[in-house]
Amino acid sequence: MPVILALALKDLRILVRLRTGLFFTFVWPLVVAILFGTIFSGEGHASRTTVAVVDEDATTASADFVSRLEKVATLQVMRADRERALSLVRAGKRTAAIVIPRGFGEAASRMFYGTPPTVDLWIDPSRTAESGMLQGLLFKQGAERMQSTLADSSASREMVRKARENLRAAAEAGVATVPTDRFLGELDRYLGTVQAGAQPAGPGASWQPLAVAEKPVVDPRRGQYPQNSYDLTFPQGILWGIIGCVMTFGLGIVTERSHGTMVRLQMSPILRTELLGGKAVACFTAIAIVETGLFVIGRVFFGVRPASWALLVLAGVCAGVAFVGVMMLVSVLGKTEQAAAGAGWAIMMPLAVLGGGMIPLFVMPAWMVAAGTISPAKWAILAFEGAIWRGFSTAQMLLPCAILLAVGLVCFTVGARAFRPAD
Repeated sequence: MPVILALALKDLRILVRLRTGLFFTFVWPLVVAILFGTIFSGEGHASRTTVAVVDEDATTASADFVSRLEKVATLQVMRADRERALSLVRAGKRTAAIVIPRGFGEAASRMFYGTPPTVDLWIDPSRTAESGMLQGLLFKQGAERMQSTLADSSASREMVRKARENLRAAAEAGVATVPTDRFLGELDRYLGTVQAGAQPAGPGASWQPLAVAEKPVVDPRRGQYPQNSYDLTFPQGILWGIIGCVMTFGLGIVTERSHGTMVRLQMSPILRTELLGGKAVACFTAIAIVETGLFVIGRVFFGVRPASWALLVLAGVCAGVAFVGVMMLVSVLGKTEQAAAGAGWAIMMPLAVLGGGMIPLFVMPAWMVAAGTISPAKWAILAFEGAIWRGFSTAQMLLPCAILLAVGLVCFTVGARAFRPAD
């Protein structure tokens, strides 16, 4: 028994001295618990949904409706014109665009008859889970607008007066409207007895306060949107294939360094730049093979049809360059394979989570979505989606591709400067 206890104590001391093991034994589980707890907490689901609002009606009723939307705690509203609003949704920078078309104010003024006021909900096709929530919020604002109007007896009577005038004009044209006109006359007399602030009961309960026309945002030239769920999941799968290449080649460099292979290679007539260049080319080639293989499988077996093959190739090249740089950085994070693997996964997992590689961004709280901007995983997925179904133009593809190239250059430079053939 004393021998067993001594051996156990020895292993515990080694664990305490091994900083990587200590981190993944005590700190990393806490990070995971907090990270995923925050994502799936009530606060996460209540994060503000970003929308662009377009008021094409420019009436008092439409302005009041926009004002109501701006006061909704779960919405982050930005006013814009139609072209900019749809462009933001197409680029994934807004969940939806709410367009108030011309005629909204006129329809809102004839609550008791005719077609109800209508708004167009232009939704990002990848955010269908939020579509129902947005429609519910819009219906709620429409109902509150109707309720406030009915509570104002003078406003209600004015609507009734206009409705009766229109009905009489229709009657003169030969349309039978006497029963409806009689009903409105009775309603007018009833509203005359209601004090300001009271809520009439009865017929109003069946009136529709608002109509919402949902429309997916598609590229006007390609008409592209997700054909199926695989259009959304294959970019995530490709990201994990790239991460696998990064860790394999990064740890391969660490193994060669710790076993002395790097020292022997540098003793040969091989320049340092040639050595690191060979590693970079090998990693990039592996990433390209993984990307190509997964896209071929997606195209043949799962109906993934890119909107632009040229932009898809561009996205693949830029993602490859970015993660080759990350690979070089991973290779200098530890002196041993275990240390480098621990540090590498400690970096790659949060980047993948924040970038939408595991959980869709719309599920995350707003601050985590903003934090994901630093993750190359987010920009890689956005570039792939832009080429597959978002219908990005070349100009729209420039931002994610430029960020990926910059990440690759910076990470590779830092890793190359810190590289030592032996430690």
